[in-house]
Order: sequence, then structure tokens, then C-alpha cells
Amino acid sequence: MFTTNRISGFLTTILVLASDLWSKQSVLSWFYHGSESIEVTSFLNIILAFNRGVSFGMFHADSPYGVYALLTIAIVLSALVGNWLWHAENRLQSLCFGMILGGALGNLYDRATYGAVVDFLDVHALGYHWYTFNIADCGIVIGAVLLLIDLVFLTKKEETSND
Repeated sequence: MFTTNRISGFLTTILVLASDLWSKQSVLSWFYHGSESIEVTSFLNIILAFNRGVSFGMFHADSPYGVYALLTIAIVLSALVGNWLWHAENRLQSLCFGMILGGALGNLYDRATYGAVVDFLDVHALGYHWYTFNIADCGIVIGAVLLLIDLVFLTKKEETSND
């Protein structure tokens, strides 16, 4: 029932979720005690932002109904990703789905708790700032990119070698 791939995927989910929740609590504590933003490097700051929308602030949900709609969508998508993790074909896919699920659950927790997602990583260069994001977003993006690489390059290579 629980294969090594599934265990790896679910442990990755827990690792991403725990890292995300810990980092957000640390940032919230820092800012709620009156501290200012932190310049980590010349291209990275720690700030506090609340994203009431989805990716990059799209579909901004100010009303309670909007928050409930986004929560419902997040729950459904998390269940789908969990199902894909359960049926992953290899260890890399399990890890990717684990990263995506951990990130989705981290942002889902924020939305249910605060009505918005806590973002704090502010990357910038040459006067331009990227959208503020968090550890959950990193898990989702890295998992999705690695999954795409696996599906496009690695899985096709395996199929070609099996022919």
C-alpha cells in the first residue's frame, strides 16, 4: 500500500509544509513586534505582504465569499495533487507532487487562518521587484518545473528506450 515513492512524496509534503509554516510564523512574529524589513542581500529583502488573490495577486478576493471560493478551489486542487502523488510513476514524480502539495497546503492554511496568503520574499534587481512570494510558492514552482522536465524529457526517454 505505502510504497517507497509514496512515502518519499508524503515526507516531502510534510517538509515543505513545515518549512513554510515555520518561516511564515517567524516573519509574522518579526513584523508584529515592530521590526522593519530586512535586507538579506543586494537582491533579496524580507518584507510582509498579504496576498488576497491567487498567483501574482490575480483574482483578488476581498469579500468573504471570494475567500471561501478560493479556499474551495484550493481544497479541490490539493485533493487532486494528493491523488496524483498516490499514483506517481516514479520517485521524482512523487517528490514533485509532494513539493506541490506541501506548498498548496501551506497557502491553504494561510487563506483559512488569515483570509490571505502571507508572502515575504522580495527579490529585486536593477530597480525592478518580482512578485513577493513564500516557501510554499517555491515548493509549488520547483515541483512543477521538475515535473515538467520529468514528463517531457525523462519519461519520453524511458518510453523511447523501451520501444
